[in-house]
Amino acid sequence: MNAPLWTPTPEILRRANVTDYLGWLADRRNIALADYPTLWQWTVEDVAGFWSSVWDFYGLDAVSGYGEVLADARMPGARWFTGARINFARECFRHATTERPALVSVDENGPVVETSWAELARRTAAFAATLRGLGVRRGDRVAGYLPNIAEAVVALLASASIGAIWTACSPDFGTPSVLARFQQAAPVVLIAATGYPYGGKRFDRRAEIEELAAALPSLRAVVVVGEDGRDTSATGPARLSWDDAVAASDATLEFADTGFDHPLWILWSSGTTGVPKGIVHGHGGIVVELLKALGLGADLRADDRFLFVTSTSWMVWNYMVGGLLHGATIVLYNGSPTFPDVHGVWRIAERTRASVVGLGAGYLMAGERSAHQAAAGQGSAGQPGRPADRYDLGALRTILQTGSPLPTAAWEWTYRDVKPDVLLQSVCGGTDVCSALAGGTPLLPVYPARIQAAALGVALAAWNDRGERVLGEEGEMVVTEPMPSMPLYFWNDPDGARYRASYFDMFPGVWRHGDWVTINADGSVIVSGRSDATLNRMGVRMGSADIYGVVEQLPEIADSLVIGAEREDGGYFMPLFVVTAPGVTLDDALRRRIAQRIRTQLSPRHVPDAIIEVPAIPRTLTGKKLEIPVKKVLQGRRPEEVSASGGITHPEMLRWFAEYAHSPEAAGRPAS
Repeated sequence: MNAPLWTPTPEILRRANVTDYLGWLADRRNIALADYPTLWQWTVEDVAGFWSSVWDFYGLDAVSGYGEVLADARMPGARWFTGARINFARECFRHATTERPALVSVDENGPVVETSWAELARRTAAFAATLRGLGVRRGDRVAGYLPNIAEAVVALLASASIGAIWTACSPDFGTPSVLARFQQAAPVVLIAATGYPYGGKRFDRRAEIEELAAALPSLRAVVVVGEDGRDTSATGPARLSWDDAVAASDATLEFADTGFDHPLWILWSSGTTGVPKGIVHGHGGIVVELLKALGLGADLRADDRFLFVTSTSWMVWNYMVGGLLHGATIVLYNGSPTFPDVHGVWRIAERTRASVVGLGAGYLMAGERSAHQAAAGQGSAGQPGRPADRYDLGALRTILQTGSPLPTAAWEWTYRDVKPDVLLQSVCGGTDVCSALAGGTPLLPVYPARIQAAALGVALAAWNDRGERVLGEEGEMVVTEPMPSMPLYFWNDPDGARYRASYFDMFPGVWRHGDWVTINADGSVIVSGRSDATLNRMGVRMGSADIYGVVEQLPEIADSLVIGAEREDGGYFMPLFVVTAPGVTLDDALRRRIAQRIRTQLSPRHVPDAIIEVPAIPRTLTGKKLEIPVKKVLQGRRPEEVSASGGITHPEMLRWFAEYAHSPEAAGRPAS
């Protein structure tokens, strides 16, 4: 193993939230645990004891009593904190203070705007009153077609406060993708923004709002956020402006008496392998999970400013809003992470004095690639330089990285060029649980290309095909004990068949997450890609992330996509598609370099059958490469059957891949 990139100092250990928790366990529960591994082991062996301690440690015992912590431990169907009454919005306001703002909002060029806790409460109360006036009741759905702005947070909190169910899509989604989600949810109110900034441009969404309103017959009203919000000339549902909807100054902030399993929101799967799945989480499960995950894992504190570069369509937006549960200030950035250049996030971090910054792996990889190209004399003139030299990142304490595995070079670049003493926590989780299954902790050192540990309370394991636990070798990522934030159910899945098929078809009663994972003897975790996109050559499996980590270190390669497609005749075709750097053309010499790099650094069995230059790599709007949809297209499926074009970048590429699938090379025939 390489030397650690970061090691906790005695002061870091002393200040860590989890250190306080260990002391609390010893004092209140007479449970003495020496370190993170022994703590984690206890949390998955005494599941009820651990989650009851989270409840008490975070003061929920003063909010509600309960019957049993875990009345039924089956998966799916576990029943948590029976009889408890808890409301997510109320818990978000429990640590309101005059000492710090609740929200900090900023876009690409505008000023930094702070929203006090008192003002957040006033707007939430006013909008909740507006919703009640529109006839919204508990269980009704309220939908947001909104970017990452304060209005989205207010709308979520107001919906939760009255027991309505929140759901959202970012306005960078195409209308068909939004309707694929919202038509399932049948919202009664839609809050929609007239536009959003991205990459120095303003994108108008007024026409899309009209399309949505016309296609959602369940709507009673549309609340419009933006300068044109007062226009009520359109036909259809009632219209009102956001300003009018939050104008009341005398509304009282009230909270519905919601049970632990009352539905809080519907999150959506990517929809790249079929109709998007509506994943329903409960008030109580999300509260206890995000108290634990952000407090004991990410080490988020009340005096932190928590920035996550995200859209409202990605579950990390909801995760970030959970920072309010800790009394932290959440930082809402509405814009491109690479505006005005590749180091745009660090510019925003400086402007907002963010102390905890969350971002996708692709962003750190882009920064490292820019530095690599600059060192090689490639790329455009005027490279942006080191973030550490350009920006004051003195407030930055923690980086949370997620979305996909991070190559070693990007880890090393972060510590060399961003901040040498930052705690870089790689986090693996998902929309399914709205949290982390494996992630970081201030108690352990950080090694490149490794997630520090399984998260507390997550009985994470790697299993082989026979359902046997394996250590130090790759297996299916499974969770063998229930978690409070596992979905209550899928929307419009009355018998639970789709839910069970998604997680429990391979190992009944055990959650299969769909990733390849290696759990090492020291407890660290390596995720190597989706298990349903595995590269299986001659019986030897490899994750696609391994290929990307090698190929994309070449300065000539800007992006790549590798597919392993089984053929009807029993054959196997493994092409590698690459996007070259500006000014670079894929020729035979570069193909040989790529193949040799894979052969020597990974495996001779996983040298691609073909290396093909493409204009772009399609991704979900949260940055994940479309491996499975492209695989299905190469196997003969039509593009419109595998993905809704409005929910991905470069949707035209699916047609390109469909045409390629009929080429002699893809069909395994000699070229004519």
